[in-house]
Amino acid sequence: MQPFHQTPYGHIPTDLEVLDERFATVGGDDLVERLYFGTRWAEGPVYFPAGRFLVWSDIPNDRMLRWDEMTGAVGPFRQPAGYVNGNTLDRQGRLISCEQGRRRVTRTEADGSITVIADRWQGKRLNSPNDVVVRSDGSIWFTDPAYGIDSDYEGYRAEPEIDGCHVYRVDPVTGEVSRVADDFDRPNGLAFSLDESRLYIADTRRRHVRVLDVHDNGTLSGGKVFAQGGDDDRFDGMRLDDTGRVWAAAGKAVLCHDPDGTLIGRLRLPDDVANLVFGGLKRNRLFIASSSSLYSVMLNVTGARPVWS
Repeated sequence: MQPFHQTPYGHIPTDLEVLDERFATVGGDDLVERLYFGTRWAEGPVYFPAGRFLVWSDIPNDRMLRWDEMTGAVGPFRQPAGYVNGNTLDRQGRLISCEQGRRRVTRTEADGSITVIADRWQGKRLNSPNDVVVRSDGSIWFTDPAYGIDSDYEGYRAEPEIDGCHVYRVDPVTGEVSRVADDFDRPNGLAFSLDESRLYIADTRRRHVRVLDVHDNGTLSGGKVFAQGGDDDRFDGMRLDDTGRVWAAAGKAVLCHDPDGTLIGRLRLPDDVANLVFGGLKRNRLFIASSSSLYSVMLNVTGARPVWS
């Protein structure tokens, strides 16, 4: 890969590494486009198809930014933002966010008001919600490591009220918050399989991704290791394409795993990757939140369509 120059915008050569013949057909733009430079730790990209814009988080700066696909303009979306980390959309296209600073999961309504989805479990304050996904039944699933209370860098230093870092589900009818997994060290990114029968959960500290079976009653079982990373593969955010392959942020790359767990390829980048999302008119533009920058590259790969769409 050619040396990367820290310029505000520009392009770098697309560095797709084929590790298995199943990745050999993956291609796209020759250059990765740098859409923005100037974040301290970029996270949580979410694409709004109706408006053709993308929102992402800059956690230490306590702000959210907005990139307009039609004009290329970048501007503030929300500041202060509660040290928001991960974001997603619900079935109505509303923004669901993990606020590390306020230790809660929220929904932004159509009128701009904020609804608290979850901030406690069994009367105890959450640690600092990190990443979130919505299932087709309307249930909301999120991870709750302690990054936002470990120091004042990504939130506010505080003592935890819960006995660890766990994974939770919010019931779509009652709003009850239930703990669905309690054997993770630092649960982080998560994504459902195409048919929602499985849930992939990254454990950043253990450097692996596990996969659990999802049951109709909102519980999980199993939990075998789906992907094991190396010393530099600190798994973070994840998304699936429409073939079921798992694209995961890990170190200075986006890793691509076949549905059987085999690492088949990677997209190398110059700095640490935190999260990603497929967007654009055909869901074939990959947006990547990576340390100080927001990148994008058009691929011949299409992101998974939400089950409810």
